[in-house]
Amino acid sequence: MTGIYDDPWAYELACSFRDVPAEVGVLLGWCARHRAGYGPVRTVLELAAGPAEHAREFARRGPAATALDLHPAMCAYAARAAKDAGVELEVVQDDMTTFALGRRFDLVVTMLDSTSHLMTLDAFTAHLDRAAAHLAPGGLYIVEMSHPRDRLGDAPSVSTDWTVERGGTHATVRWGEPSDRLDPVTQIADDHVTMTVTEDGGAPRVIRDVVPYRFWTATELAAAVRLSGALEPVGRYGDFADIALDDPAAWRMITVFRAR
Repeated sequence: MTGIYDDPWAYELACSFRDVPAEVGVLLGWCARHRAGYGPVRTVLELAAGPAEHAREFARRGPAATALDLHPAMCAYAARAAKDAGVELEVVQDDMTTFALGRRFDLVVTMLDSTSHLMTLDAFTAHLDRAAAHLAPGGLYIVEMSHPRDRLGDAPSVSTDWTVERGGTHATVRWGEPSDRLDPVTQIADDHVTMTVTEDGGAPRVIRDVVPYRFWTATELAAAVRLSGALEPVGRYGDFADIALDDPAAWRMITVFRAR
């Protein structure tokens, strides 16, 4: 049985509620703010990139973009999508905890809470080490994570439903079930995913998967940063806007790092 990460087209469709061009604009704005004096961003690396939507958008705007992902299907899809869009994109199949590309970048990003695939503190620390090792002088690492309120708030969000429309395609997505439980020791939950896709009024296609999800708190992120010692935070945001992490409207935990 194949899962959601084995079907990059469906995964990209599921995430199409995101406004990627607007998000990339914000990311570049944060770069202008936090790397003043180093000039515009010329090189970008997206880690755990999946379909590499953000990397492709960076490439459309001029920077040389590289997308790295562990899944062969995602890498192949990202390369095809970039070619179809007429943009230059280097695609690398590698692990976000061990990659060594032999060059440095003005900007490294990890989007869509992909750090939830790092299951241990050692893995997270290794990932931070690798990201820092690939930063050029003045370079930034920006990581987008889920907001801790999702799991620790008064009304934890253990499941999310949404609907997307694209062309003649309709899809409903349910990521997580109320019965999914976060293990209090490992802080890992097996999130049940169900996606139903209907194309041009045809028969529905259902994709089911179980995705291990590692929940990271803000203090654990700080601990991983201290253990690594290679990065320091220079900005924290609760959305792709200038709102604080503790703002009631905050729905993401986004941190901007630079190399120490």
